Amino acid sequence: MTSKQFDVIVIGAGPGGYIAAIRAAQLGFNVACIDEWKNGKGGPAPGGTCTNVGCIPSKALLQSSEHFEHASKHFGEHGISASGLKMDVGQMVVRKDTIVKQTNDGILYLFKKNKVSFFHGRGSFVKAVDGGYEIAVTGAANETLVGKQVIVATGSSARALPGVPFDEDKVLSNDGALAIQAVPKKLGLIGSGVIGLEMGSVWRRVGAEVTVLEALPTFLGAVDEQIAKEAKKAFDKQGLKVELGVKVGEVKVGKKGVSVSWTDARGAAQTLEVDKLIVSIGRVPNTAGLNAEAVGLKLGERGDVIVDGDCRTNLPGVWAVGDVVRGPMLAHKAEEEGVAVAERIAGQHGHVDFNLIPWVIYTSPEIAWVGRTEQQLKEQGVKYKAGTFPFMANGRARALGDTTGLVKFLADAATDEILGVHIVGPLASELVAEACVAMAFRASSEDIARICHAHPSLGESMKEAALAVDKRTLNF
Repeated sequence: MTSKQFDVIVIGAGPGGYIAAIRAAQLGFNVACIDEWKNGKGGPAPGGTCTNVGCIPSKALLQSSEHFEHASKHFGEHGISASGLKMDVGQMVVRKDTIVKQTNDGILYLFKKNKVSFFHGRGSFVKAVDGGYEIAVTGAANETLVGKQVIVATGSSARALPGVPFDEDKVLSNDGALAIQAVPKKLGLIGSGVIGLEMGSVWRRVGAEVTVLEALPTFLGAVDEQIAKEAKKAFDKQGLKVELGVKVGEVKVGKKGVSVSWTDARGAAQTLEVDKLIVSIGRVPNTAGLNAEAVGLKLGERGDVIVDGDCRTNLPGVWAVGDVVRGPMLAHKAEEEGVAVAERIAGQHGHVDFNLIPWVIYTSPEIAWVGRTEQQLKEQGVKYKAGTFPFMANGRARALGDTTGLVKFLADAATDEILGVHIVGPLASELVAEACVAMAFRASSEDIARICHAHPSLGESMKEAALAVDKRTLNF
C-alpha cells in the first residue's frame, strides 16, 4: 500500500495545529492535519481543548450565567421587573454544545476552503524515511502518511490530584465542569487559576455555594499585585470564598459527594464537604501515544517536546507548538507559533514576541494584562512610573452599571515606553488589545494620552490611565 505524501503534516487540530495547517496551505504546501477528538456522535471535532472543553464552551457558560445574575440581581436598577426567574441548566449546556459544534464545523469548512487534507484519528510517528517521516493515523480508517515536515500540536490535558483520578461525575476536570447538568448545592475547587475562577464564577452565579482552595499564599500570584487585590475584593463581595495558603490532604469520594481534608494557612485542620469537586491544578503536555521514541524526538521531564526559540525540535523537519512546548498554555500563543512555524518552513521569518502575549481571566470583573507587573519591575531594578484610573470615574462604565476595577499603566521612568498594562473591570479582555498594539510599536504612555478616544467609552479609561502616568488625569 502506497503512503500518502505531504509537504507538511500537522498532528493535532487545536488552535496551534489547525492554524499552522491553514497557514502552511496558504503558503502553497500540500498539507495534512490529523486530529482524534470526537463529538458525541463519534464524528470529528477539531479545535482541541480550546474549542471542545476550554475557551469556547467556558465563555458560553459564563455568558449564560452572567445573564442570569443580571436578571436576578440587577434588572431592578433599570426598572425591569422579573418574577418566577429560574435557571434551566440543561438548556444552558445545550446552548454551549451548539456553539462548540458550530466552531468544530467552522474549522472543517476552513480545512476544505484551504485544501487541507483532514484525517480523523490519532497521529503517531512510525519511523524516519527518505525525505521525511512516516506517520500512522489510527482511527475509523487506519492510514499511513509521509511528510517532509511535521508539526506536533497535540496540546495538553488536565493534571489530576495524586491518587484522585477524574471520574467526571464527582471529581471533575475542566471537561466535566463544563457538563454539569444541575446546579450543585456545594461546589469545591482546588486551584484558583484561570479555569478554577471561571468555573467557580459560572456555578456561583446560578446558585452554588463555591469554595476555592489555593495552595499559594497569595491570590493570583502572576497578576499585578494591585490588580489581584482589587479582583479578590470583588470576588469576596460576590460570595466566592477563596482560601489561600492551603495544604490539601486526603480526598474521599463517596456516593453523595466528596470530602476534602485540608489545613489552612494557620495550620488548623479543616474539612470541606461538597457535592462536586473541580480540580484545576495545572495541565500536562499530551505526548503519550505520539511514539516519540520511534524517531528519537526529545522530550522533557514534564513530557513536553523540547524546542528552541523558533519551535524547532532536535529532529530536522520536526517542529512543535502550543501547550505541548514551553511557555504559557494559551490558545492565542499556540496560534502565533503555528503561523510562525508555517512561515519558517516556507523560508520566511515568522516571529512571536513572548513579551507581548496578553493574558485574560474571563470572570466578572474580567482581568487582563500584557507586559511586566509592578512587582517584576521592582525585582528587576527597573525605574518606572505608574498611572491608574478607576472605572467608577468612567461615564460608560456607570451607564453599564459595572464600575468595579481600574486600568493601570506602567512606563519607563526615563523613556516613558509602556512596560505593562493591567486591567480589572468590564471588558478588560477587549481593552487590553490597545495595549498590545501600543507596546508592539514601543509606544510611550504619552502616545496613548495624546490619542483621541471615543466618548463615552470604556476605552477612555486607557487614555486616562496613560495621562495618570504624568499625573494629569482629566476625569479623576
